[in-house]
Amino acid sequence: MDAELHFDIPLSFAVPLVVLCLFLAAYLSAAETAITGASRPRMHRLALQGNTKAVIVNALLDRKDETVSAVLLGNNVVNIFSASLSTAVLTALFGAAGVVYATVVIGILIVIFAEVMPKTWALLRADRVALALAPSIMVTLTILGPMARGVAAISRFFLRLLNVRTDRTPDAEEQSDTLRGAIELHGEGQTGDSAPAEKAMLRSVLDLGDHTVGDVMTHRGNVVLIDADQPTEAIVTQMLAAPYTRIPLYRGEADNVVGIMHAKDLFRAVEAAGGPKSVQIDPILTPPWFIPESTILFDQLEAFRARHEHFALVVDEYGALRGIVTLEDILEEIVGDIEDEHDAIRRGVVRRDDGSVVCRGDVPVRDLNREFGWGLPESVATTIAGLVLHEARRIPEVGQVYAFYGFRFEILKREGTRVAELRIVPPAAIQAGN
Repeated sequence: MDAELHFDIPLSFAVPLVVLCLFLAAYLSAAETAITGASRPRMHRLALQGNTKAVIVNALLDRKDETVSAVLLGNNVVNIFSASLSTAVLTALFGAAGVVYATVVIGILIVIFAEVMPKTWALLRADRVALALAPSIMVTLTILGPMARGVAAISRFFLRLLNVRTDRTPDAEEQSDTLRGAIELHGEGQTGDSAPAEKAMLRSVLDLGDHTVGDVMTHRGNVVLIDADQPTEAIVTQMLAAPYTRIPLYRGEADNVVGIMHAKDLFRAVEAAGGPKSVQIDPILTPPWFIPESTILFDQLEAFRARHEHFALVVDEYGALRGIVTLEDILEEIVGDIEDEHDAIRRGVVRRDDGSVVCRGDVPVRDLNREFGWGLPESVATTIAGLVLHEARRIPEVGQVYAFYGFRFEILKREGTRVAELRIVPPAAIQAGN
């Protein structure tokens, strides 16, 4: 004896119920996309400004796996229910063919109205949609939370069996890459020079942890030093001739720095004494601050702030003076060169009309890369002369030309064994026939 089971569901009741299921599915799809695509930094900023909805979004992001599980659970329940309801109604109307009709009709409706449309809308306006739906998503999470936690626990169990990490804490490298990626996306589509300049500054801030003071210091060969045992008149004359306000003073040998002289302190003492002859140098010297050349730039910046100073002497592992570093040197790593009337002479870099660059040998490779967008290696040598010596493996003669890294280097001037000036022709200028 055959038994048939019939579902007598009125069409007037089934259609509104299916529409309601599609509406709920659309809402849940939009909620899922908005939560997964919302910007945590922007939500954090809005929450600090007092936006209560942003606070809710942050709470949901803190429980993202549970939130997504609850939303997906609800979405699948309403989709399955709408499909089952439609199948029952259409089967009652059209018999076995109703299964095919239900599959086609509900499939199209779910894909278009409950998946593609809401997810596209939420994807294009993730932050705005997340803020708008945050209170209702929290209600959904409260209702479906227990079941969602169970589903999430089961999912994590199977992921662990597959040796997949289930913790939500990104490592330091992932956080750095995320931040650098956000910087690269900053200002896309904008016109003008502001966005590239801002990108360069933001990248430079992150790079402070990758470089040492040895990379940015003024080398000892370019540091003005004054012998403290000279007569005060001679010291005053040298201070006036120097383009700096702070100068190290030494006794005996240059490595024996005994203090730092500030021009204003010296001139005040001279004025108070009525002349330089009766001025005692030692009382107006400030103690020298020695730091190792391996000090990370970010740490040195923090040290400058903590000590309320912006001048330090750099020494190597043997305690020998290597150079000086100032607060301006570190700031220039972030904002680029800060030039004054003395820097224009000191930098010694001139770009010619043919695309080549004439520069002094003591110009840092990093400065040339930053200014002209070159890619010369910075780990080989600090200065451009040091890079040429490293590649040439000999002391070059004036007029010699070397080619490496796609550049051409011509020695223009030599002082003793030191390369004093050279001409650099970048690849673009070489291809142009220069």
